[in-house]
Amino acid sequence: MAKYEIVGGNRLEGNVVISGAKNAVVAILPATLLVQGVCRIENVPNISDVRILLDIIRSLKAKVRWTDDSTVEIDTTEVEYCEPDPKLVTQMRASYYMMGALLGRYGQAHVALPGGCNFAARPIDQHVKGFLALGADVTETDDFVDIKAGPDGLHGARISLDVVSVGATVNIMLAAALMEGQTIIENAAKEPHIVDLANFLNTMGARISGAGTDTIKIKGVEKLHGATYAVIPDQIEAGTYMAAVVAAGGDVLVQNVIPKHMECITTRLREMGARITEYDDSIRVVRDGPMRRITVKTMPYPGFPTDMQAQICVCMAIANGISRLTESVYETRFFGYCTELQHMGANIVINGKTATVTGTDQLVGNTVTAKDLRAGAALIIAGLAAEGTTTVKNIHYVERGYERLIEKFTQLGASIRRIEE
Repeated sequence: MAKYEIVGGNRLEGNVVISGAKNAVVAILPATLLVQGVCRIENVPNISDVRILLDIIRSLKAKVRWTDDSTVEIDTTEVEYCEPDPKLVTQMRASYYMMGALLGRYGQAHVALPGGCNFAARPIDQHVKGFLALGADVTETDDFVDIKAGPDGLHGARISLDVVSVGATVNIMLAAALMEGQTIIENAAKEPHIVDLANFLNTMGARISGAGTDTIKIKGVEKLHGATYAVIPDQIEAGTYMAAVVAAGGDVLVQNVIPKHMECITTRLREMGARITEYDDSIRVVRDGPMRRITVKTMPYPGFPTDMQAQICVCMAIANGISRLTESVYETRFFGYCTELQHMGANIVINGKTATVTGTDQLVGNTVTAKDLRAGAALIIAGLAAEGTTTVKNIHYVERGYERLIEKFTQLGASIRRIEE
């Protein structure tokens, strides 16, 4: 066990380089299983979710090695079909992408139900709907999902998702890339990491079009080949550092970003009073005056991301006036961090899907506990903006998705250290 100790009150100044996108890489790594060959993935963040996923891939007899700090080489030539280690699968949510990858390569998959952050009920019914449409038989228990080709075999299909689901969109893309016929996903997720996965699969020889729109078409091919590919920058990591600057005050150049991906976040931070300048692959964030209240509703991309809900709530907590934050994706997500922020002096009232946040002059340091990845990031931001010392426990959640967090914040002038217990 470990914790973060943060002494608040320091302005953030300097440059921070954003790592590869967690949500993209956890889909791209399983996709390498569709190839009998070598893939070289660049701009890979060395975070716990990635390390667990690589261990799962190793357990299938793939050869995996880090060639440098951010590049992974995966040789799947000798991969054998077997059940991914349940002890590893249950440690992270994105392990469910093994279902689509194994179904795509072997026509079957037996995978434990995933673990990860427990901030809301996140059923896999849309994944199952997709697999059934593709001709699979699916059996679910309390612990496992068993998928295999039905009596008529696997084939392309038209699938209309009932709700926009990133996970289901990814799993269907993985399963259908090598499947005979054409698959059409309607009401597909449009997030940047969906586009990144499609680009990676196409680099390996897949025929996928429409990624980034609500209709994705996949024409199955006989085989894929190895490739070299660089993962896009992490939209949410970049947004987290931008929110930290707005909350704590400062002047920071956020480097290695795609500004277009950040528009849903930069728009809201500008409304709060931050001065934001966009360059080709970087964004400068300055906040040296009071913050204004805003109203935010989380939505699927290109709307404001649910994964930034907690971070912007911290900014609202010290802005002038009354802000409102509505969660339309995971309505119970507030309970992962709002009580902890209240322990630091935040004035937050939750009514169903909406949090009413009345700004206070100053948050006060306290001992708080992270309940999930983004909640943990929000508590760190609160500690940076607070008066006094804040201790954040359960930081294993945070280290699932943020690479070299202590190093990056320290370089910006923050007083933050990791303490082993």
